[in-house]
Amino acid sequence: MKKKIFIGLGLVLIGIVGFFVYANLFPKSPPTTSSFVHQGLDIKVTYSQPSKRGRLIFGEEKDGALQPYGKYWRLGANAATEITFSKDITFAGKPVSAGSYRMYAVPGADAFQISLNTELAVFFGVTEPDYSKDVVKVDVPVLAAPVETEKFVINFGSDSTGVNMDFVWDKTLVRVPITIQ
Repeated sequence: MKKKIFIGLGLVLIGIVGFFVYANLFPKSPPTTSSFVHQGLDIKVTYSQPSKRGRLIFGEEKDGALQPYGKYWRLGANAATEITFSKDITFAGKPVSAGSYRMYAVPGADAFQISLNTELAVFFGVTEPDYSKDVVKVDVPVLAAPVETEKFVINFGSDSTGVNMDFVWDKTLVRVPITIQ
């Protein structure tokens, strides 16, 4: 009888270990980093990339949107998204000191509210942040993405005014202008 119990427990343990190994080797939302350098300003964003996989991404909760309008979103999956600036900047026109921040959004049909928060190292970013630690909150218009994008991505580009940080997923593009103070 003891032998059967040990065999059963061993099989359960092997199953659990196998699941965790598989989940870490082949995550559905792999972690990634996006970096950009512009005129001595270093920007680094660490986030996880969820995929569309045939789902409605942004929209009304009643329609089954993965990320409903008006609800907290960690700007990715898994851990909370973090951004680091090497210099003082303006973030969509508002001053932000050099340093690292938790970055999150509240999507809307016409604009996303993007926030930077001092609460860092939050692995399961599903929990809403401590809003009293927000250092900036900006509203940024929603644009139509030039092509449909399967995986959520954060890209950077520059022009004569400074840096543009783009959030692109599905048919949605949100651009945050960043300039050096």
